[in-house]
Amino acid sequence: MSYDLLTMGRISVDIYPNDIGVGLADVTSFGKYLGGSPSNVAVAAAKHGRRTAVITRTGDDPFGEYLHRELTRYGVDDAHVSPVEGLQTPATFCAIQPPEDFPLYFYGRFPTAPDLQIRAEEVDVDAVREATIFWSTVTGLCQEPARSAQLSAHEARPREELGEGRHTILDLDYRPMFWDSIEDATAQVRENLRHASIAIGNREECAVAVGDGSPDEQADRLLEAGVSIAVVKMGSAGVLAKTAGTRVVSEPVPVETQNGLGAGDSFGGAFCHGLLAGWELQHVLDFANAAGAIVASRIACSEDMPTSDEVLQLLDERGRGFQA
Repeated sequence: MSYDLLTMGRISVDIYPNDIGVGLADVTSFGKYLGGSPSNVAVAAAKHGRRTAVITRTGDDPFGEYLHRELTRYGVDDAHVSPVEGLQTPATFCAIQPPEDFPLYFYGRFPTAPDLQIRAEEVDVDAVREATIFWSTVTGLCQEPARSAQLSAHEARPREELGEGRHTILDLDYRPMFWDSIEDATAQVRENLRHASIAIGNREECAVAVGDGSPDEQADRLLEAGVSIAVVKMGSAGVLAKTAGTRVVSEPVPVETQNGLGAGDSFGGAFCHGLLAGWELQHVLDFANAAGAIVASRIACSEDMPTSDEVLQLLDERGRGFQA
């Protein structure tokens, strides 16, 4: 099968509290959901009707079975998900204290995790090569053998063969607890940027990749690194996207924040959907921005990814609608 979007990297079980506004020590009950950024991105794009799959690994345990079941339920192909004997499926706990406090606690990822045991020889290179969009993250570069597997996947998609709707996207998703040093992260990001046609990150993540500076300066450096589209998330100032000849800003979409943790993944899946639809960059950015806002206004991540109709309705309500 040829996929509209094939993602690669982290997967986990998200354990989210049913008690809102209290610290984790005081939570009395939880719900469980599929989690892990690239897996959530695949779910988000599937909600927009795209053919998606994820390359990842779980533990050989009941939580691994649960994640297979959830991927299938959301319409994400789980054919590239395999178990790792002897490792447990990771779980991620969070506290939900709106509007800005959502601390994460990772379990089962140290010293390694199943999704960091993806091996280059086990990756379906044909599926990677044939996917219209291939999405990977900086987190997947933090440790071998996943580091080499991800680079091998990137090398299967020569940048000169991209364009006309085909993209390799590097999500600059940097989490310092997974890395030995920021210098190591920077080196790995720069190596993989050589193969990417799009880079997406917030100000801090872009600083790891190309150094500190204004959003425009960071976007320009990403373009100099070789990508054709640089996307810099600016927090309360919105989102900036630049190409060699275009500068586009999407203003924030105000919502009442319930849980900000899944907004970036919703943005990613919606961004891919807009690219696949062939929309102009302003519409792609506005649609992705609104999709992220919707998830921020909800509690869960994967379970609460919006449909295209919900996103377009929100844009209409904010006076920013367009003909999709």
